[in-house]
Amino acid sequence: MQIRLEGPGVTPLQTGFAQNWLQTTGELISGPLYYPPPGRPAGGIAVQTIMSSPEIGASTVRTMYYLSIICARKSIFIANPYFVPDEAAIDALIEAKNRGVDVRVMVSGKRNDNWLARRNSVRLFGRTLKAGIEILEYNKTMLHHKTMVVDAVWATVGTTNFDNRSFAHNEENNVCFYDAALACSMHETFLKDMEGCEKLTYARWRRRGVIARGGEVLAALLQEQI
Repeated sequence: MQIRLEGPGVTPLQTGFAQNWLQTTGELISGPLYYPPPGRPAGGIAVQTIMSSPEIGASTVRTMYYLSIICARKSIFIANPYFVPDEAAIDALIEAKNRGVDVRVMVSGKRNDNWLARRNSVRLFGRTLKAGIEILEYNKTMLHHKTMVVDAVWATVGTTNFDNRSFAHNEENNVCFYDAALACSMHETFLKDMEGCEKLTYARWRRRGVIARGGEVLAALLQEQI
């Protein structure tokens, strides 16, 4: 899942890159070579670029995710390879489900490239599954995109994993847009990707073996390293 962005909406992304470049190399990027005049809007879609950095002391991306979940009225489709929600996120998702929202979470399944993230994710599935939230394990390939579509009218695409490390420690950015046509397209893509998923049930989650549960205990102790 990739997007191409043109017009004034690119400027915040350039700014984020310039900040990281300055921290890494000591070189300040400026001037028209790197920041050409944006000119007129390249299209009719208004976008919001959200930058999240530990330096500001708060995660704007976390706020964006949580507010979107709280505001949902019909559906929340989340695709994220490393889905390790905290208690506040789990509570918000369950509350959304209880008010009639169709909540589905697609994660990278057996082809996940991060053992710690995978085991921490699985150990937290219990409450969400019991509440009726759909957990879909994508097993065809490694799923690595980070998207969320709400009510098929609003969506976000970005670098942020749904875990505390991304929210609190990483430099992340997301592009958000309120456009029914584009959001509906991503909504339909999610539904199509479900064909490559295995739906996890609460009963099967409860039957996971001793070895799996032991791995989850170990992963919980190392959660901050994800």
